Amino acid sequence: MLKRALIFALPLSLLTVSAAFSGQKAAFPDPAIDVPAATGLQTAVLAGGCFWGVEGVFERVKGVKKVVSGFAGGDKSTANYETVSTGSTGHAESVEITFDPTQITYGQLLKIYFSVAHNPTELNRQGPDYGTQYRSAIFYGNDDQKKVAEAYIKQLDEAKVFSRQIVTQVTPLTGFYAAEAYHQHFLDHNMNMPYIVYNDLPKIAALKKEYPELCKR
Repeated sequence: MLKRALIFALPLSLLTVSAAFSGQKAAFPDPAIDVPAATGLQTAVLAGGCFWGVEGVFERVKGVKKVVSGFAGGDKSTANYETVSTGSTGHAESVEITFDPTQITYGQLLKIYFSVAHNPTELNRQGPDYGTQYRSAIFYGNDDQKKVAEAYIKQLDEAKVFSRQIVTQVTPLTGFYAAEAYHQHFLDHNMNMPYIVYNDLPKIAALKKEYPELCKR
């Protein structure tokens, strides 16, 4: 039985709310450096726990054209939900974000990722989900993305934005594999599911509250 299926059976009062603002102390800064301006659509691959909520957040961000839930960090042969859920594949549940850099920058996406999409101080877990498949990771596609990600993590740690050190991995993207169709747009199709209500809708609310200027109308 998958771990998340066990979570659904718990009383609502025992479900853990996963909010990235938990443990956050200081105001959230913009990245000191960003990927140079470019034309044409770009992609970013980010892992921050269950992909349902991370996808739901970025689908609401201005300049984001497409978000796909999937897997990164492992082999194509093991990129399916049941196998990844064993925690033995090297994959992390991830999202591939296609965005217009003239409307939103890579650095701005990372600001949302670190501040509202997940908690980057949790090691190999997010809220009620445990295992390396739920780890915090940035899969960079080029040297500019690597430089910005590493610099931003250092900036946030030095500013002590969180009460604990960031544990997000920054690792090269070797492949992204889309998850099964029923995982796509899962949040929007299951707004009343207890897991979504307690773990993911607070992220959407935080996005709208903290960054209304970055939200789609």
